[in-house]
Amino acid sequence: MVSFICLGETFSDVVGSPYYVAPEVLRKHYGPESDVWSAGIILYILLSGVPPFWAESEMGIFRQILQGKLDFDSQPWPAISESAKDLIRKMLDRNPKRRLTAHQVLCHPWIVDDNIAPDRPLDSAVLSRLKQFSAMNKLKKMALRVIAERLSEEEIGGLKELFKMIDTDNSGTITFEELKDGLKRVGSELMESEIKDLMAAADIDNSGTIDYGEFLAATVHLNKLEREENLLSAFSFFDKDGSGYITIDELQQACKEFGLSELHLDEMIKEIDQDNDGQIDYGEFAAMMRKGNGGIGGRRTMRKTINLGDAFGLATNGTKELMDLDSK
Repeated sequence: MVSFICLGETFSDVVGSPYYVAPEVLRKHYGPESDVWSAGIILYILLSGVPPFWAESEMGIFRQILQGKLDFDSQPWPAISESAKDLIRKMLDRNPKRRLTAHQVLCHPWIVDDNIAPDRPLDSAVLSRLKQFSAMNKLKKMALRVIAERLSEEEIGGLKELFKMIDTDNSGTITFEELKDGLKRVGSELMESEIKDLMAAADIDNSGTIDYGEFLAATVHLNKLEREENLLSAFSFFDKDGSGYITIDELQQACKEFGLSELHLDEMIKEIDQDNDGQIDYGEFAAMMRKGNGGIGGRRTMRKTINLGDAFGLATNGTKELMDLDSK
């Protein structure tokens, strides 16, 4: 979330989290209109699961903010209403004078008309992630949970609110009936047996319900796996003795921590152990985590992302480059 509040004043400091920064903030002359831009970015992420402007570096993100084109072609945008897309376009107008005001946003038909913005607590992108999660081995599911629980609120991208919407009785867990109802509300035609399979896949500890950590692990966008620090953090969780290898004893210990009965650990290691030494090194672990992740979330997959919770500042040469870009 952007770390400033505009109260009708004009500011000149470049502050905030990279994905949410408005173009005029990069130009170091901005007012309350920049908050509407940031809200538009959040709305885009909530509807699609990914930021509208992204790149492999901060400077690349800033370049996209100044020049990039909004993508309404990739999934799930074809299924999202034109009214929602119209609102986002007007909130993300690069000219702050043309951009909607906060009052105009609240008066937009997509906000005020219940018939235009249907209740869709579980979108197609999240359902797709659930299905992909169901095909993963237990080690990858456990590692995903380790990563998901360490992500910032901004990286989670609206999944916390989505969990609350599905968890209709506010118990802190999602039951089979709640999941089934959530899928039904988005027009899913999955058979009950398929929903049970999804439920079983996300229910890592076999408790019969999906808790928040399990939900995040199953539905968080898999580009989070591409971040080296996340992979290293997850690997370290399993590599208890810091030897650089995950052994069968360490896997047994991890299973106990997750409340899992001992699985076919020999087979699990054999599947991942490329050099057949009976243990999993970091390279083998990273290869397992990245396997099958290509193309998730449409044609745009972030190879690396920036920690959205970190504040940032532009170096002098970076500011010059942005000014050069802006003048083109």
